[in-house]
Amino acid sequence: MIKKLEITGVHIEATEDIKDYVEKKLGRLDTYMPRHARDSVHLEVWLKEEHAKNKKQSTAEVVMFLPGETITAKETTVNIYAAIDIVEQKIKSQLRKYKSLNADNNTKKEKKVRAFLGKIVRRNNKS
Repeated sequence: MIKKLEITGVHIEATEDIKDYVEKKLGRLDTYMPRHARDSVHLEVWLKEEHAKNKKQSTAEVVMFLPGETITAKETTVNIYAAIDIVEQKIKSQLRKYKSLNADNNTKKEKKVRAFLGKIVRRNNKS
């Protein structure tokens, strides 16, 4: 679970039902993150409701602060719960990309370190 989760309602009251739904949906996103980023992630959620031309529009905007990067997603629909679901999917896809990019960097570094350590170990074994 993501520990730092801020939920803010703009022109909408963030009821307990909505807060629980957001925590349920977005709180599980840590499974899509690299392990080193799970402790330092911070998530901000803004829920907005607008009335224009006799039509209600609900917007969910999520900003996720990760080490070295900020991921954002925004969606506007008629229903606030649908907007939260769509934003969750957008954030998941961005997190997969973030994780794969960081995994590539880590494996390159690990290969260099292993190659270097392998040279040291081989030299010591020859003596």
